[in-house]
Amino acid sequence: MIESISAITLATHDMARAVRFYRMLGFEVIYGGHDAAFTSFRAGTSYLNLIAQPVERTWSWWGRVIFYHSDVDALHASVIAAGYRPDTAPRDAEWGERFFHLTDPDGHELSFAKPLR
Repeated sequence: MIESISAITLATHDMARAVRFYRMLGFEVIYGGHDAAFTSFRAGTSYLNLIAQPVERTWSWWGRVIFYHSDVDALHASVIAAGYRPDTAPRDAEWGERFFHLTDPDGHELSFAKPLR
């Protein structure tokens, strides 16, 4: 039986830019950093990893990573204040979450949500 997700690893062409972006979102670097080929962030009890890839390596849409956050409206405001443009504004969904979508600098879709209950 699968018990949980340990980590999600996303590719990046620019580790320094990606690390700045994820730190702006509040992720804590626990391994690697701006100059590393591999960086790991704490994501609750799991991990978000970044792996550097050469420019000639391309990827297309693959899906979306969804993170729970305690205050999606405050995070949305801080993303805008940092100069990024979220894909959507926070909104309540019929499935019982408040969420917004954001695309990272490498084209990976992220969603930040909070249960409404």
